[in-house]
Amino acid sequence: MNTEKTTSRKGGLHPRNLHHGQYDFVSLMSACPELKPHVITNPRGELSINFSDPQSVLLLNKALLAYFYDIAFWQIPEGYLCPPIPGRVDYIHYIADLLTDSFQGEVPTGSQIKGLDIGCGANCIYPILGSRSYDWSFVGADIDSLAIKTASLLVKANPNISKKITIRQQKSKQHILTGMVKSADRFAFTLCNPPFHASMEAATAGSQRKQENLSKKALVNTKSELNFAGKTHELSCAGGEIAFVKQMVTESTLIKEQVCWFTCLLSKGENVAPIKKLLKQSGAREIKVVEMAQGHKISRFVAWSFLTEQQRITFFK
Repeated sequence: MNTEKTTSRKGGLHPRNLHHGQYDFVSLMSACPELKPHVITNPRGELSINFSDPQSVLLLNKALLAYFYDIAFWQIPEGYLCPPIPGRVDYIHYIADLLTDSFQGEVPTGSQIKGLDIGCGANCIYPILGSRSYDWSFVGADIDSLAIKTASLLVKANPNISKKITIRQQKSKQHILTGMVKSADRFAFTLCNPPFHASMEAATAGSQRKQENLSKKALVNTKSELNFAGKTHELSCAGGEIAFVKQMVTESTLIKEQVCWFTCLLSKGENVAPIKKLLKQSGAREIKVVEMAQGHKISRFVAWSFLTEQQRITFFK
């Protein structure tokens, strides 16, 4: 029997998120001295950075990873997606909540909890955050050769994650999950931040709107360059996110006994209903839509499982 649940939370970040409140730039500069030249005092007299400057945002990420997650080396090639740490780790924390039903309400930790990140990118951010927050193990998958090389380098360069994260390259442009899950694999969950836009033109327009909003909120002068970095495959695909997630749902039916929970972010609220409809038709036994809040911004991910509640409990035994 299909069941649906929608989980939402009023207010800010997840309670276990380490990034509530204002950034402590003094501590962050201590953890990452490279950040110091990019720290400014805004018109309100607060320490900040120019959030429309890609290098400043990259160094802020580097400082956050160093200070909060003990990641000594983190760098990405120019032009690749630079993810916001607080929002990304929120996804990890809500997945942890999703798994608690199989552990008598306890948040599971340890390398026996294995996740598959579809589209780990050059930044490898979800495997890094998940392994450092909960000691989980990960497979990070991507189709881009340079992203694979960079993510592999990041993992090897940090001894505290080097044995917890494996990087795999997707060779087929026609597949998402297929080929990334081997016959012996068993994953507690998958996660994915899909390409949201149907074209790079749409992605660029969205980036320009984002920069304008940042300029207004930050009350600082901004440059013409955008901090909405990202390669074409990271930002867009034919049919946009709805087409991408529909294909993911279809492919998930082929490995439904090897994964406890499939999850994927959805940027557009109007895509929730058609995805839920497809999941019901595909035989998902449980469907959840989990909302996440970061300031006034609401994001969400859809989670689905083909296993019964009892099967999800015994999945980890």
